Amino acid sequence: MKQLPQFRQLVTVAFLSVFLAACAGNDTKEQEAAAAQAAAEAAAQAEADAAAAQAAKERAEAQVAAELRRLQDDARMAGSVVYFEFDSSTLTDTGRAVLDKHVALLKNTGASVRLEGHTDERGTREYNMALGERRANAVRDYMMVKGIPGYRLESISFGEEKPVSYGSSEVSWSQNRRVEIK
Repeated sequence: MKQLPQFRQLVTVAFLSVFLAACAGNDTKEQEAAAAQAAAEAAAQAEADAAAAQAAKERAEAQVAAELRRLQDDARMAGSVVYFEFDSSTLTDTGRAVLDKHVALLKNTGASVRLEGHTDERGTREYNMALGERRANAVRDYMMVKGIPGYRLESISFGEEKPVSYGSSEVSWSQNRRVEIK
């Protein structure tokens, strides 16, 4: 918006120059033509500057909009969890539905995700690390089959080391048998 008043000022100055030159009486037609041409060039330059400023503004707005979409996609993907049955790394129907939403988002972005496999406290530490890895890999494999390149998917196992629910009940255990998508 600042470009428009500057443009008006330049045009006004150019026209006043021409008007004053005409009033002087001493000027020749060549001087008048030169002044008119200078005024026209100044007006054209001011118009070009205004157009360039508008284009820069539109580019900046487009970059902000793209970044906002990326952040919204990241926010939608963050915190999603796929749950598993006891001693299983097989995806449930609910788990596949969650993953299908992530796959749709990932196909529209260049984002990468981290797949963190977890287990409940039952079983040995070594067994649970392996089960957490199988769960993370099951999610990774499903996403790859759906078209997400493997280099955008990192899988890791925490086994029983990072429970979200402490306790020795089926409710607690079922919340800990998961893969978190981050």
